Amino acid sequence: MLEPISRVQVTVPPEYQGDVMGDLSSRRGQVQGTEVADGGMQRITALVPTSEIMRYAIDLRSITQGWGTFTTEHFRYDELPSHLVEKVRQEMEEED
Repeated sequence: MLEPISRVQVTVPPEYQGDVMGDLSSRRGQVQGTEVADGGMQRITALVPTSEIMRYAIDLRSITQGWGTFTTEHFRYDELPSHLVEKVRQEMEEED
């Protein structure tokens, strides 16, 4: 079973960089790198399962007190982890 993966670029003030990177990791994201953006901001690039960032605008606003911005684009498909495959199968069986 495959799941879509998004390439996410998040731009935040430096003081929020650690919190945002931790949040992305908690969403099964893989941080690819960071760089300095315009105005001393930090740009974080990560690959994150699309299902994990459906409400990301709201969450990022909360983490950064409204200072963070992000862009996202489809990047590829990856295999769904086995523990989540079983969860999906159970949900499908419950619907039948």
